[in-house]
Amino acid sequence: MSPSHAPRRIACLQPSASVILAALGQLDRVVACTKYCADVVPEVKNGQRLIISDSWTAKAAEILTANPDLIIASVPYQLESLAEILKAGRPFLALAPHTLNDIYTDIAMIAGCVGASNRGEKTISGMQAEIEKVRLATSSLPRKRVFCEEWGKPIIASQPWVQELVEAAGGNFLGRPALQASAEDIAQLDPEVIIAAWCGAGDRVPLEKIIRDRGWADTSAARNAQVYCISDELLNTPAPTLISGLYALAAAIHPTIFPLSQGALVPRRNQREPRRITEVSSSPLIR
Repeated sequence: MSPSHAPRRIACLQPSASVILAALGQLDRVVACTKYCADVVPEVKNGQRLIISDSWTAKAAEILTANPDLIIASVPYQLESLAEILKAGRPFLALAPHTLNDIYTDIAMIAGCVGASNRGEKTISGMQAEIEKVRLATSSLPRKRVFCEEWGKPIIASQPWVQELVEAAGGNFLGRPALQASAEDIAQLDPEVIIAAWCGAGDRVPLEKIIRDRGWADTSAARNAQVYCISDELLNTPAPTLISGLYALAAAIHPTIFPLSQGALVPRRNQREPRRITEVSSSPLIR
């Protein structure tokens, strides 16, 4: 799409869309976004952008208030919110990534929509180069068994793209990505590294409590002090911010090789007393 025909007023219904537009240098086109976008794109806090509901709770009236000429939404959806987005009657780009290749495709699509295809290709190649760099750095290191979860109650393993990042960072991903797991089954797999990246919880995951309550104290990860919290926006947002998540994973898996990322990785032994987290249920995930 040529720049003259590109949308100028974009409503982002998930943080991943805002992150991608920021990476493309096109954040000025965003006229509306969710409150979660500010967690990963601090620049939106200082603008005049309208704060609207996300893809799970979308409301047509809110969207129309921003008068967008493009709406970008991403999983998770529910039928009612999808109907609200369609009811807004504006061009709608619906994303549903699962793998890293899906994320690259989403970046390329958004870049094409805003007339920034070259910048999109550079963003994609930059991500691929960083992943390959970490993969090469860990290729000769012992591989560790890693359990990474994006939801705590019920326990849900992280997404397929996180599995790919774990493999690149020198680990073997335990369990089935994006599916529910039992504490007993994970304990039997004896993870050497445990990572919690709960959607919507930031870095406030009660690591001591989950190790105790799930009976994981005898796992190799707990015995060797390799239990960590990674800020959820670094693993659960399918966008270029995943590269920071990759380095946090590498530091968790091979802490003697990769430095701990300040603010991205919180070791269990150094964790501050977390603020109380409202009980996690099967609520929608923040992406």
